[in-house]
Amino acid sequence: MSEPTPPRGPRPGPDGRLRCPWAVSAPDYLDYHDAEWGCPIRGDREIFERLSLEAFQSGLSWLTILRKRENFRKAFARFEISAVAGFGPADEERLLADAGIVRNKAKISAVINNARAVLELPVGLSDLVWSYAEKPGDRPAPQSVEELPGLTPASKALSKELKKHGFAFTGPTTAYATMQACGIVNDHLAGCFRRDG
Repeated sequence: MSEPTPPRGPRPGPDGRLRCPWAVSAPDYLDYHDAEWGCPIRGDREIFERLSLEAFQSGLSWLTILRKRENFRKAFARFEISAVAGFGPADEERLLADAGIVRNKAKISAVINNARAVLELPVGLSDLVWSYAEKPGDRPAPQSVEELPGLTPASKALSKELKKHGFAFTGPTTAYATMQACGIVNDHLAGCFRRDG
């Protein structure tokens, strides 16, 4: 009988500081973990970019998206909402031909659709998403990656609200990944130097 896999808790990085274990698996992850992931960000454009990239990630490795992020920014007008909302059929064809991004017609159409939906929101996208933030102490710091949820009641509620306003590719898992990326929830593991930093 094989031994059970031990929980994956914080691991030391090249500088010896403890980090979430996924952060030490690739240099791109290390930089993203240390400088961005879980850091609170606000702003409609910033949240729109994260939500869009998380939608593109669905079914793929986040490393793939991270390595193509600058290409996505160029292709989608740096995620300026009004610019993306104005994209038409020629832009969709251009994006489908762009080997620097993920060429998925449904996801490309969803990002354009979502930009238009942002413009119709009664409150800004940032305010809407942040209204689902957890309060400090709502749940204990996770000890291992196995304790991290794929979705939560809050991400289900956020997904439902986004869909009500016409958003696409914003299911509860994508909503939760966006919440993690934007620091709306703090999923750095207990012991990770970024947990309280």
